[in-house]
Amino acid sequence: MLRCERCQLVQFRTTHGNCRRCLKPLELDEPPALPHAIRAVAENCTGELDVARAVRTMRHARNLSQRQLATRMQVPRTYISKIENGKAMPTLSSLSRLATALGAPVGELLHDARSRREQLLTDTLADPFLRELLPLVARMDAFHRQVILSQARDMAREAATGRQHLARA
Repeated sequence: MLRCERCQLVQFRTTHGNCRRCLKPLELDEPPALPHAIRAVAENCTGELDVARAVRTMRHARNLSQRQLATRMQVPRTYISKIENGKAMPTLSSLSRLATALGAPVGELLHDARSRREQLLTDTLADPFLRELLPLVARMDAFHRQVILSQARDMAREAATGRQHLARA
């Protein structure tokens, strides 16, 4: 439990490190260890399966339209759109038909967020600037640490997006 020095509200530690009432940064009693700071970058990804991204990526890689994929699966085109936009999660039988229609194993559609988090962490640590910055993160207050980690996450995503665009070209 922490007490905000500005408004004196007693509260549990928030995920964003700011006071719930006045939104000012809360002072931490003890800065977290460096491994925790590194893990924070990777944990900002969702922990869910990302079938939507996998389907869209594989469909684009095979130069298929949603209509063509839907025809191969014998489902309406809107169903493919809902899957790709994350509004529908295919059943196991639909997942099997989807994999067959894309000519890929079901496992490729089920890459979980853990492999993406590990890749994000590897990409982040590959950047020389971020590698120099990480030892300093443990000495920052909660607000500045959040800002820096947010920027690092954005940089890693931009790098990953750039690699995807190069792979398509």
